[in-house]
Order: sequence, then structure tokens, then C-alpha cells
Amino acid sequence: MARFARGTTLAVLCAAVMMLTLVPPAQAEKPAARLQRAAVVFHEIMSAPDGGIPRGLLHRAQCVIVIPGMKRAGLGLGGNFGRGVVSCRTGRGWSAPLFLTVGGGSFGLQIGAQESDLVMLIMNQEGAHYLLKDKFALGGDMEATAGPVGRSADAQTDALMHAEMLAYSRSRGLFGGITLKGGVIKQDHSANKTFYGSETAQQILSGRVGAPPEAGDLLAALRDYSRE
Repeated sequence: MARFARGTTLAVLCAAVMMLTLVPPAQAEKPAARLQRAAVVFHEIMSAPDGGIPRGLLHRAQCVIVIPGMKRAGLGLGGNFGRGVVSCRTGRGWSAPLFLTVGGGSFGLQIGAQESDLVMLIMNQEGAHYLLKDKFALGGDMEATAGPVGRSADAQTDALMHAEMLAYSRSRGLFGGITLKGGVIKQDHSANKTFYGSETAQQILSGRVGAPPEAGDLLAALRDYSRE
């Protein structure tokens, strides 16, 4: 029994070390670099021939979250962490991006490490209101449903018409819809303060705050790909 306990403890410590290695400190990634990475990831996913997110869904989405390079590590105990941005529709187009973090734990036979790009579409105003909170839970406060892929995908099914959030993941060249549970999305106050000072999430996402020049590529991609 003691040997089993020592082995379990070692596995947990190894997983923790892996997460510390994979997840950079807040200062390591500049918010401007995160905006550029988000723009590249979103463009690459949407420009894939017949393999991106259906444009009809983007046209209906209220907000789009992009998490480039979300880290996943595990050795018996697994964990996830990522930094990204979200932009929402306003009466004048897409809002300035709000900076977010996504984290959560999962248990299972997870060995090794993995990095994935996530894109999440918030499909209605009720779901968009969660972004104004300091944090909210996926699978608790909001359900994240696997979204369809490809231009010919049927985006009019009953399940999709009532979904609050549709989620997608790209890892090692593979792209598809995923169901997310147990994760927590938080506002990244440090990054938001860097760009917006004391402006609130509501002011940023409502369009009352001007977008920084560094967000130009991401907002241009959102405009282009959300047109029907």
C-alpha cells in the first residue's frame, strides 16, 4: 500500500512539473503576440479546404473565442491551460478583443503532452452575458457542444439551433468539433489592463472601446469569414 501511495504521489508530481514546464508565466507571452497568434490560428482553420467552421455558423455567432496553443499534460492526472481572446458582435462590427484564460483538470489515462488550438462560438446573447463575469464554468454555467465541420455541414439541426456554445479543436493537423466539460474561462485582468486600462469587459465587448492596432488582423479575419 505504501509503495502504491508513493507511486501515485510521484505521478501527480510529474504531472505538476509538466504543467509548470508547458504553461508560461503571465509575463512570458505578451498580449500583442497573443493577438497575432489568434489571428493566424483562426485564418488557418477557416481557410482549410472544406474543413473549417461552416460560415453560416460564424454569421450567426454572437462571440468568437480563439485559444491558440492550449496546453494539455498528463500522467494519470491531467490538466489544461490556455490563453486567448474573444470578440463579440456590436452594432458597428466586431468588438475589441477581451483577453481570457482557460483552465481545467481531467482524470484518466493521459500520458505525454499535447498542444491544441481551440475555437469556441457563442451563439446567443444569453451565452455572451457569461463573458461579463469574472469567470464561468464549461459544462456547468454553459454547455459546450461539438460543432459541425466543413462547408457542406448541416448547421440547421435542432441541437445546433439551441446550442449556447459550439467548440472546435485542432491538434497535429486534425480538426473537428469537441465537447468541453470541467474547464473554467476567466478574464485575464493583467493583459486587459495592459491594453485597456480600467475599462470593463462590458465596455470592451459592447464596442465602446476602440480596438488596438495589434488586433487588426484578427478583426479583419472575423469580418471576412463571418460573411455569408
